[in-house]
Amino acid sequence: MEARWPRLVVFDLDYTLWPLWVDTHVDPPLKRTRHINQVVDRGGQPLSFYDPVPEILFQLRQNNVKIGAASRTQAPSVAKQALAGLMIMPPASQEPPVSALSLFDYMEIYPGSKVAHFRRLAQLSEIPFHDMLFFDDEHRNAEVESKLGVKFVLVGTQGLDRATFDRGIRAWRERSAP
Repeated sequence: MEARWPRLVVFDLDYTLWPLWVDTHVDPPLKRTRHINQVVDRGGQPLSFYDPVPEILFQLRQNNVKIGAASRTQAPSVAKQALAGLMIMPPASQEPPVSALSLFDYMEIYPGSKVAHFRRLAQLSEIPFHDMLFFDDEHRNAEVESKLGVKFVLVGTQGLDRATFDRGIRAWRERSAP
């Protein structure tokens, strides 16, 4: 029997997918560099995904899972600029790099409650909350689980890693088992 996947996996951005706050740690505009998975700001400050993130995004895509972003940043345009500029390599090495932005199906990136973000995600995607999984670095955002039924996974201080991702998928499957 094939393992089940959530229909939508949503990620916070700052300190979940990359190691900084885009509204305070970078000075736009952001530019691509010659390096895969890196952009730099006006002063040369680099921004990259945590190492496991590109592989995780492609794994979700390969399993037909929709991908979303839910961020309460005060700089939504900078966050979107980062996602557009971060080029990542597909698992098959003969394929050209793709913009990380192209892997995201839904983006709720603006100041406000994560509960509001998820209500909007459910409306846009027509995916019920129980078929969603959410990774975030802030425990206060666990309210999406208690208020809406979205499975919440707290990432550690080093952002999203493979062990946390796998633990989140297992927890979602256990909760969703018939």
